[in-house]
Amino acid sequence: MIASSSVYQFLVERVIHETPVLSSLQFEIHRTQPITLYSHEIGPNPWKVAIILSALELEYKTIFVSFEEVKQYPFVDINPNGRLPAIIDPNQGVTLWESGAIIQYLIDTYDLSHKLSYDNIPDKYHTQQWLHFQMSGQGPYYGQLGWFKRQDEKQSIAIKRYSDEVRRVTGVLNKVLEGCQWLVGDKCTYTDLSFVPGQEILSLLSTDLVTELASEFPNVKAWMTRMKKRADVRKVLEEKRQAMEQL
Repeated sequence: MIASSSVYQFLVERVIHETPVLSSLQFEIHRTQPITLYSHEIGPNPWKVAIILSALELEYKTIFVSFEEVKQYPFVDINPNGRLPAIIDPNQGVTLWESGAIIQYLIDTYDLSHKLSYDNIPDKYHTQQWLHFQMSGQGPYYGQLGWFKRQDEKQSIAIKRYSDEVRRVTGVLNKVLEGCQWLVGDKCTYTDLSFVPGQEILSLLSTDLVTELASEFPNVKAWMTRMKKRADVRKVLEEKRQAMEQL
């Protein structure tokens, strides 16, 4: 379910804070309330959370918040940093922001069968390692490239720097994927999926760069193709496409 933001919706969501936390047994019996995801139509970070929610088959509803609204009341009551995404989980009485923290929470709370994760050492920590790489490498550098590309006055030095960083990050992924289908172990995990929106958004920034990366880093290209064949990934990417059409 997707909705636009409004003060009324935010005020309604505040009632959720009074929802009692459910025990594990109660949760299995009464898991009926959707998680609210505060998102943006373009920004990749909320969409990686949406992919994890879909992959875990969790019911959720999306409220889109503009870049102007995130810095204003009432959204800053949810995230004082004024950034997206954020979630409210009425089933556990949890409000959370920062995409990596949200993903880790969803995995720890709802992936009890380890569908997207591992419970053994070292794989458990290797998946966390790559999620941190996504947050510290892909996220900021790709975001900076996008910011400079959108400016009326193009700064070629900055664009080159961040294009080079995109190439470096993609190269790291390509190297670890040599001879492997996934970043960790023998299955697609939350860490693999967390990279999808960031790699996808490059097509909005530079078609030439996308073409070059596909040629230079075939392992990443094949990895992305595998993930985009997943029903949950296709579903979320289609939701994003439709949301962007409404802008």
